[in-house]
Amino acid sequence: MVDVAALRTRVTGPVLIPGDDNYSEESKGFILNFSHTPDVIVGAASAQDVVEAVRFAAENVLPVRIQATGHGAHANITDGVLITTKRLDTVEIDASTRLATIGAGVTWAKVIAAAAEYGLAPITGSGATVGAIGFLLGGGMGPLINSYGLGSDRVREFEVVLANGDLVRASGDDHPDLFWALRGGKGGLGVVTAARIELVELPALYGGSLLFDAENIEPALRAWARYVDTVEPSVTTSVAIMRLPDLPFIPEPIRGRTLLSVRFAYTGEADTGERLAAPLRAAAPVYLDDLGVMPASAIAKIHGDPTEPGVGWAEGRMLSGIDQDFVTTLLGSAGSDRQFPFTVVEVRAFGSALATDVSIGSAAGGRESKGALNVVAVPDPELFAAVIPGAASAFFGALAPWIAPINNVNFASGFGSVAEYRGAWPPSVFDELEAVKRRYDPSGVFAYGVHEPVA
Repeated sequence: MVDVAALRTRVTGPVLIPGDDNYSEESKGFILNFSHTPDVIVGAASAQDVVEAVRFAAENVLPVRIQATGHGAHANITDGVLITTKRLDTVEIDASTRLATIGAGVTWAKVIAAAAEYGLAPITGSGATVGAIGFLLGGGMGPLINSYGLGSDRVREFEVVLANGDLVRASGDDHPDLFWALRGGKGGLGVVTAARIELVELPALYGGSLLFDAENIEPALRAWARYVDTVEPSVTTSVAIMRLPDLPFIPEPIRGRTLLSVRFAYTGEADTGERLAAPLRAAAPVYLDDLGVMPASAIAKIHGDPTEPGVGWAEGRMLSGIDQDFVTTLLGSAGSDRQFPFTVVEVRAFGSALATDVSIGSAAGGRESKGALNVVAVPDPELFAAVIPGAASAFFGALAPWIAPINNVNFASGFGSVAEYRGAWPPSVFDELEAVKRRYDPSGVFAYGVHEPVA
């Protein structure tokens, strides 16, 4: 058992070890199929708490892991120091400069609401309950990506606790190599305690979703695949084949149905948005139409991601293209007439904004991709170990001709191998990213990723 008596005198938030009250509750994240049992949990209530926790871990040769909301959990944490950042949930808006300063544990919902008071919006993820910092550290591909690029492109500064316990700022002027790495490099670099991000003027947009019933999935999906090749680049769309269980928490109109959701977001004038969406509406009879002018503060409605914690399993890949042969192969595995163990199969289409890196460069992987393919399993956790991984492997294998060689770290699934971990970045970016990590964390205090054995 690790002696935490001295640490408790230096930290204002809770310091917990196995057997303490609230130990399990403190480590619980959004994905409930994981049960974390680290040696120590530090519930950071300030940046100084993070400093003390990192110094304690280094002194005791314990690995450090970080959790905000826990959306990115892929495995049980069984050792080391787990720093939870959910108490660092502050948001400060400077409307004159269109900048927001956000804490390490804040969710997008809080940032969106605060920015909306000034007619501003962050470049957010699809889910309002997702931790903003984790999203940004991986690059961040959300429902406005074709209008504004990656979420990380809008980061202007990070506040970071390094492996030696120093609290520094990383920006284009201060620690620029670390700033480069943090915009897309994800983990293993330090503990981000705050970030300053640029907001955009966006009080409203034309967005939402069109739902097509099972018999119309194929014509609607094929029409969408043609559409993404011709629509103007600033329109962001995605589709999801959803097998919705017959359970009480599912809204009655969609409960127990297999549907195709076509998601749409356009940040220009409403009449132009309606015109641009018309081909999708005309693709097949629409079962439910929830597409129109919406406040930017309601952006999470576009994807309709879960808002309550639960069990789940997800994996994703980047796509090098989307065409009719891709649709044929996809439907051959995931069509409404197939036995398929996934609740959601999602395809996102990306335009030129993703491919354009920031002027000083960033470590974000997947910029050359034309889309993303994700699978989500929810209903039966008993299938997660025995059935789901094999089914996912077969599904992605069938679609291998369209899988891009470089993934994005936010879509990868826990780095089960060195190859998977390395594959989240182009080789030259990965090598530079690893060099930055060694520079700032030579002793490997921050446990992250999968590394080849040192000879």
